Amino acid sequence: MKPFSYYNPVRVLFGDKQKYIANILKADRHSEILLVYGKNSIKKSGLYDEICKILKDADIKFIEHGGVSSNPTLSHTREGVQKAKNVTAILAIGGGSVIDESKAIAAAAASECDVWEFYDGKKPTDALDLYVILTISATGSEMNSGTVLTNEETKEKLSFNSALVYPKVSIINPAITLTLPKEYLVYSAVDIITHVLEVYFTAEDHPKIQNRFCENIVKSVIQTTNKLLKNPNNINARGEFALCATWALNSLTSLGVGEYSFPNHMIEHSLSALYNVPHGAGLAVVLPAWLKYSYVNNKNSQFDRFAKKIFSKNSAKGGIYAFKKWLQKIGAPITLKELGIANEDIEKIAKNIDSVSHRWGLKQKYPYESIKEILKLAK
Repeated sequence: MKPFSYYNPVRVLFGDKQKYIANILKADRHSEILLVYGKNSIKKSGLYDEICKILKDADIKFIEHGGVSSNPTLSHTREGVQKAKNVTAILAIGGGSVIDESKAIAAAAASECDVWEFYDGKKPTDALDLYVILTISATGSEMNSGTVLTNEETKEKLSFNSALVYPKVSIINPAITLTLPKEYLVYSAVDIITHVLEVYFTAEDHPKIQNRFCENIVKSVIQTTNKLLKNPNNINARGEFALCATWALNSLTSLGVGEYSFPNHMIEHSLSALYNVPHGAGLAVVLPAWLKYSYVNNKNSQFDRFAKKIFSKNSAKGGIYAFKKWLQKIGAPITLKELGIANEDIEKIAKNIDSVSHRWGLKQKYPYESIKEILKLAK
């Protein structure tokens, strides 16, 4: 096990706790906030009206910044930054996209630079306080310091990390996710599993406790997804699913493993940037192709372990095949064609990935030709 330092300041409130959001904000001396949310889902579910009433009853003023897209964009984020110049905190109601955009706004509103500079390497020096009411469990953004944003003009989807943008409080109420459409449950499951498997397969070291932790998260996601597809109202399954999402990317799975990387996310971010596909849908296409490519090129013993522990298969190939069949079973796309992406576009996609791979520290390990080979396996 490698040496590590772990820090995570996020206070997580699990269950029916959104009703306390005004008390939380007041305790931290916030009386004027920016309310950030997506498009129509929180209004249809009634959550928007519930939170607005809570804030108004507590005399907490709020400026609204709705309309965050599933792949949050630079232009919309810049609009949010301008709105946030006269508030002291941000309340994000949504999933990873809403939280990611809120993190970017929080950092930029407290600085004098353009928000994209953070995604281009500049380090934030301050940020507004951020509070979260989670509506979709997938990205783990509710308990980590990362944020992803798409620049529509340059077709780049990049990220930055800063301890300054950790949420102060994240409220995770599984009941809020009851209205989540089936396809987004599926996409969320793939995203969670990918977060875990990126570490599981690419890590420098594989401590047994971390192997078991990762495997249990993956098995739990598979089991709870299967249950929820049969019975969307299974609140216990939703609770376990939600915790899997949070734990998958709050750095717990990577403690003591040394260096690791996120090649699947690097590849998928270009699919999202170029074609605006849902993140989880893109990962469902990329991950099986990457698994096949990586096993053939690395023969990592983790692949045999994965096959045995997750799918009770005796070979790495059997495990990869079983995973691909499960993705098909739950209704996830597994080919570029299913995403509406033509084979002729593979070179364009590979060039886009190649142009940003140095930012991921993966330029040497995944040169242009290797990226093309992975994409061809996803046809």
